[in-house]
Amino acid sequence: MEQIAKNKGAFSIFKNANYRRLLSATITSQMGREIGMTAFAFYLLDRFSEQPAYTSITQMMYSLPTLFVFFIVGVMADRMDRQKIAANSDWISAFLSLCFLGAVTLGWMPLIFALLFLRSAVANFFAPAEGALVQGILQKDEYTTAAGLNQMVMSIFMLFGTALGLIFYRYVGLQGAIVVDIIAFLISGWLIRTCKISEVVRLPNGKTKWKELNISRVLIDFRDGLFYILKNHLLFALIIGFFIFGIVNGGFSVMLMYVMRFKLDPLHYQEAMVLLSIIFGIGILIGSIAASIVAKKLKLYTMIISGVFITGVLVVLGGIAPNKLAFYFVAFGIGLMLGPINVAIGGWMPQIVNPKMMGRVQGWINPLMMLAQTVTLGVIAITYPKWVNVDMLFYGVGACLLIVSIFYLIVLPKLAAKQHLEEQQAHIRLTAETIAE
Repeated sequence: MEQIAKNKGAFSIFKNANYRRLLSATITSQMGREIGMTAFAFYLLDRFSEQPAYTSITQMMYSLPTLFVFFIVGVMADRMDRQKIAANSDWISAFLSLCFLGAVTLGWMPLIFALLFLRSAVANFFAPAEGALVQGILQKDEYTTAAGLNQMVMSIFMLFGTALGLIFYRYVGLQGAIVVDIIAFLISGWLIRTCKISEVVRLPNGKTKWKELNISRVLIDFRDGLFYILKNHLLFALIIGFFIFGIVNGGFSVMLMYVMRFKLDPLHYQEAMVLLSIIFGIGILIGSIAASIVAKKLKLYTMIISGVFITGVLVVLGGIAPNKLAFYFVAFGIGLMLGPINVAIGGWMPQIVNPKMMGRVQGWINPLMMLAQTVTLGVIAITYPKWVNVDMLFYGVGACLLIVSIFYLIVLPKLAAKQHLEEQQAHIRLTAETIAE
């Protein structure tokens, strides 16, 4: 392990220079994905207010590419240089954003959607590689802290992301917001390339030449990832829930805008969305801070189960909120619960997945979630507003969360206890073998 901080305080991992750079890179890369796209969403709602399906199609262009590259993303992260993959993903995204800028200037929607598709496909390579790098430079007992810090930073970005997108859209136009995307991607790639990470972290399975990465090898590695998941019952149970989370993500990606644009505040929906994102982000920030403090005192599955259940109830209440004030309170509560959920999952996954398999595991998780998200967005694009209204979207998403919470309540506690027992037995065997030698 590299640059491991001796102090185990909550913020001691910031002494790790590599972690600081990777976290900064994640923030700037996220900014590159969000600022221009937020501005683009406002652009669509203004220019095509009578065609809300365009917003759903745009979100599909973010999720659909995962289904085309999923079989190689995780394999690449485990077989090739993780540092180069993450950095190159950002730099190629910067180039595609430049092309997107030209397409927006021309105003040709087919080309715009095609470039969004390509940029999203390239961006899919970033998270598995970056996540595996973070896992390699930290100790096991630092994973939950890192997940909490990452979630706190992301929530701070959520506070200002929508506002920044709207500000750039209003004052420098959609093109100006896209330029910010380009700069952010370039900075993120540079930050990753300046990290000094050992080869054992960057290439945990040894060096692999491009000519060795043939279709047969990719399919074998992809199959190994599936078998690894199926053998790890706790991991498999979590991933079943992730599939339903994909449905939730698909709904959330459009219904917050829809509820403001078409129900609660049609005339001032842009300002309402900014305030909503701030309130939502404050909730996640507070929830993440609290979760980071109590994570070592509570079972992680307890945080997940209770958080998912309460979030499901609140989402259903969001569908019946009669005005903006009531909806803001609901949004704050949802954010407050999402913080602990994300911290718990983010801290638990690296503990139960072998570092050599993390890329291939992520290579299965992301497409499953994106498949659910893409199907959900497709259904919304077809049915809204002709057959369903925005309230029904909230009821459906809330029901999905409640189903996940019940499933997790049934399976996670006993599977976690079983795995803990197996780890203790393995440790005892290893100790006995060491003494015998």
